[in-house]
Amino acid sequence: MSLEIGAIMEGEITGITNFGAFVQLPEGKVGLVHISEVSNAFVKDIHDFLKEHDKVKVKLISIDERGKLSLSIKQAVEESQPKPARPENRERRAPQRQQGGAKAAAPLTLEDKISKFLKESGDRMLDLKRNTESKRGGRGARRER
Repeated sequence: MSLEIGAIMEGEITGITNFGAFVQLPEGKVGLVHISEVSNAFVKDIHDFLKEHDKVKVKLISIDERGKLSLSIKQAVEESQPKPARPENRERRAPQRQQGGAKAAAPLTLEDKISKFLKESGDRMLDLKRNTESKRGGRGARRER
């Protein structure tokens, strides 16, 4: 089996350091899985995710000029999981509104969001005007002494 970048293969963890794990690949080759390539989750301690003699699927992501192999567990897992199918021709529909104060299940369109914002903004401005007028004693009325 020839090593090609992008190939996914199974290997065995032979050593763990604070910066990654060494994986024995077929044909006796050894590569390094850097701690950033172990999982999509934050890896503070690699021992929480891996231990020696674990069998893992890895993806070969690079081979440097000295022949060092860089491997990734998280990329191998991502490629082995099926991607959700997305329909080509999805129609965008306006949300259907329910009566009785119940929330609509569909998201609001841009136009609905803008009209909602304008209404709420107008209501707030009206409240502010009322409050400032009552504190000053009416519309611009000032008392001189």
